[in-house]
Amino acid sequence: MKKIGLFFLLITSLATAQKSVLEQKINAITAGKKATVGVSVLGFENNFKYSKNGEKPLPTLSVFKFHIACAVLDLVDQGKLSLDQKLFFKKEDMLENTWSPIRDKYPDANISLPLGEVLDYTVALSDNNGCDVLLKLIGGPQTVQKFMDSKGVKGFQIRHNEAEMHKSWKALYENYSTPNSAIQVLKKFYDGKLLTKKSTDYLMKIMIGTKTGTNKIVEQLPKNTPVAHKTGSSGKNDNGLTIAENDMGIITLPNGNHYAIAVFVNDSMETDAVNCKMVSDISKAVWDDFNK
Repeated sequence: MKKIGLFFLLITSLATAQKSVLEQKINAITAGKKATVGVSVLGFENNFKYSKNGEKPLPTLSVFKFHIACAVLDLVDQGKLSLDQKLFFKKEDMLENTWSPIRDKYPDANISLPLGEVLDYTVALSDNNGCDVLLKLIGGPQTVQKFMDSKGVKGFQIRHNEAEMHKSWKALYENYSTPNSAIQVLKKFYDGKLLTKKSTDYLMKIMIGTKTGTNKIVEQLPKNTPVAHKTGSSGKNDNGLTIAENDMGIITLPNGNHYAIAVFVNDSMETDAVNCKMVSDISKAVWDDFNK
């Protein structure tokens, strides 16, 4: 019994030391920056946990497209929607002055795209017009909120679509997640507690193919590391304030284990380059910590 007690004491001491070293690295990265930085990390197999401002509600920006995709795929799982069904994009759906690869490819609109393709545009390319067409299809942000609530996801709120966020900076703050909520929802997703295995695998593949935010959590990781992630960015307002520069994802380690990480940079007066470098540096510090 004494040996078992000593073993657990040793494991606890090592975990505390690991957390302390990581905290020092992250504090050094964020030191002196005019920004609020939220970080949360969860090791799936070893249950390692770290957080900085982990319970602080921070604007999600396009990170919320992961939650929207889950709500859409839940309706696919229920047989109420199909990945093959066509969604029609009218000219008025193609909002200008917003990030939209769909609009760039089909500037005249009046096209029908399969639901699966719109999901890919919305998650992997963070298309704002695709996002709002999906939200309209499923009944608005309240459908996403109800789904997340039903799955026990705490610390998350969605009230506005992309069009509404583009009209009001205040609306950006009303779509939020705590960093801790972000990693917990990723763990639920990975464990198959949000969707069927088929839909989980489908969305995981889309997220691994994410093409936005290559200068964030993936930037300094070894090439070809599987990273299933979703980014979010607000740009700057007229006062030079960045409301959010975000990234969250599930990372696969060389040994086959996994961890979830969320890094949310909020209310920053730093440059875009500095904000993204903080996300990238923190991701690298966490990677190094797991690969010691």
